[in-house]
Amino acid sequence: MAATDVEDFIGQNRQLSDLVETFRSVSESEKHWKSRREFIFRNINDYEDPHLDQLLALSMVWANHVFLGCRYDPVLLEKVSEMAEGIVVEDAPVFKTRDELIKQQQQQKR
Repeated sequence: MAATDVEDFIGQNRQLSDLVETFRSVSESEKHWKSRREFIFRNINDYEDPHLDQLLALSMVWANHVFLGCRYDPVLLEKVSEMAEGIVVEDAPVFKTRDELIKQQQQQKR
């Protein structure tokens, strides 16, 4: 489902869209929420009640990884990456691990 498809889906499913809007955290920026909302809409058919909480948790794992650089178990990250396939996040931050930063500093000293 492309971003334009998500917008069309929202227009055609107003009741579901209103429900999904209640899942937005007060701390989410518009950019963050738009991406996480797309993640939810892309996967909602696979996680209907009583499994909706699991989808919301997975959406937060994905968003935290993309926007905050949080690290999780590789199997979990692979799962949410597959679920988010095709979602385009413009100007996503790039994070480096501590090891990558140290290696970069050591190379600069040479």
